[in-house]
Amino acid sequence: MCRSIKTLRPPALPEEATEDDMRAAALQYVRKVSGFRAPAAHNREVFDRAVDEITAATMKLLDGLEIRGATRGA
Repeated sequence: MCRSIKTLRPPALPEEATEDDMRAAALQYVRKVSGFRAPAAHNREVFDRAVDEITAATMKLLDGLEIRGATRGA
């Protein structure tokens, strides 16, 4: 049903993760947890909100991580 979610931090991902990368990972997570590839109309709002919130949490996580031995913004 869903692909593996890839690691979004260096050195696993050599370049900085984009918002699209983070949103794709969030979508895969919500799909896996909910068991729905695409929600019914009556679940669409909560499904989309979960993807948005997980994307935001992923951004905060990656912004806050200190990766020793990696140079940021290079």
